[in-house]
Amino acid sequence: MSWLALLLVGLGIADLGHSVRPVRWVPECVGAGVVVTLGLLGGLTSRADVVAWIVIALVVIGWGRVVREGFGLGRPEWPLALVGGAVLAAILVSPLAGHVDGPFADWLGELPWARAAAANPDTALLVLGGLLVQLSTGNVVVRLVLAATDTVNPARPDRDASARLKGGRLLGPMERLVIFGLGLSGYVTAASLVIAAKALIRWPELQSFRDAGGSEGPTIDEVTEYFLVGSFVSWLVSLGTLVMVA
Repeated sequence: MSWLALLLVGLGIADLGHSVRPVRWVPECVGAGVVVTLGLLGGLTSRADVVAWIVIALVVIGWGRVVREGFGLGRPEWPLALVGGAVLAAILVSPLAGHVDGPFADWLGELPWARAAAANPDTALLVLGGLLVQLSTGNVVVRLVLAATDTVNPARPDRDASARLKGGRLLGPMERLVIFGLGLSGYVTAASLVIAAKALIRWPELQSFRDAGGSEGPTIDEVTEYFLVGSFVSWLVSLGTLVMVA
């Protein structure tokens, strides 16, 4: 699964870079550079591995480009198709991938935490990629799905639920990290507490739209749809990543 791990790391770094400093081309190029660096440090130097991480680096660069064009041209299905196809392809060809070794494995074995030092290097790299995906890539995927389903209408910002239902871009990564962490610890069912807590916390805010909707802003139905679609996609990102790691 080393190729899938490199793909997740590259996407996570690129999207995290865009969220911190959205400079054209720089974040995705940094993500691609991290993919190449980890490929070398992970001892993935066979011909197949080298070809794989070069292709992955190009996918990461293409992801940054397609995401911008997808939002700018109103074609969110393009980046969704790219990331979905890339992840699926990485999973299908995973039996051909080499095993992580080299300096990365040596560094992992010298960590002071016994559980981390004893971890399989392939799994450790995949967990790293999964953690990075939860931070910012999950938010990008949520926004793309909302746009693809026309749940958010960017042409009418006065009716954009995201402008009124605040905190989602911060709460999303936090809840995904909690769900992902609980899953890695073997407490997947405990993730239901996160879902229930979010619903309870958001309930008063959702109800505030019942009498405030109409021509001046989104109705409670629109905001509830926005909340449900965004939340479920966010949870699926964390659970889907957890399944890949498992």
